[in-house]
Parts: sequence; C-alpha cells; structure tokens
Amino acid sequence: MKSMTYLTTRNIYTDEEKHSMIKDYLSSGLSKKEFWEKHTGKTEHGLLIKWMRDFGYRVPNRGKIVNIVSNSYPMSKKHSKKDIPTTTEVETFETLQLKKRIGELEKQLKEAELKAIAFSTMVDIAEKEFKIPIRKKFNTKP
Repeated sequence: MKSMTYLTTRNIYTDEEKHSMIKDYLSSGLSKKEFWEKHTGKTEHGLLIKWMRDFGYRVPNRGKIVNIVSNSYPMSKKHSKKDIPTTTEVETFETLQLKKRIGELEKQLKEAELKAIAFSTMVDIAEKEFKIPIRKKFNTKP
C-alpha cells in the first residue's frame, strides 16, 4: 500500500484526489474512521461513503470491511483508446447519416410531385368547369 498524504488545510478535494482516496481506502483494509484520521487528521463524517456513492463505487456493508477494486471511473471525462471511434466507425456513422438524409429528401420529392399533380389536375378541372383559360400560353408574342 502506498502512503499518500492528503491536504488537510482545505475542505475541497479534486475528483482525482477523491478517487485516489477511495482506492486507497478500499485497498487498505482499514475502517473508514481509521483511514480518514490517518490521512487527514480529522474526524470522518460520512464524506468518504458519499464520494463512493457519487462516483458509482459499491459501498461496503456496515461493520464489514470489503475490498472492492474498481478499474473505471463512471463519471470520468477521460477517454480510453476503446472510446475513441476509428475512422471506419466515423465513416460508417457519416454514411448512415447521409442515407437517412437521402431518404428524407426522397420523401419530400415524392410529396412535391404529388402536390404538382394535384395542382395541375385542379387547374384542368377549373378550366373545364368555368370555361376560362388559367394557364399561360407559351407561344404568344407580347
């Protein structure tokens, strides 16, 4: 077990310090009280257990000392190499996005074509019923 001295002059610890203290506590086999007093010189008021819950560690049962080793930090902002997508994964994702966009555009095109047909049909019916020319004649001179 490596001994680590934690700053006792302040009440705010960084996430890295909290994780380090939790790991040291879990691997030490000491009680919360013993561990906290050894490393901070103060009385522990449930802060260690609160940190463990906040970071997703399993909290040992009361009265029993359980050594739990956690290799990951659920709330960590650092990414491992597994978390970084490869270029093929990025290309696949972009391809899926483009296919989705093409599908949306094709749907819009079909809808526009149906509207054009409906408009043309409506104009044809109006011309026949009211016997008035609605469409412009293209071969006329101004």
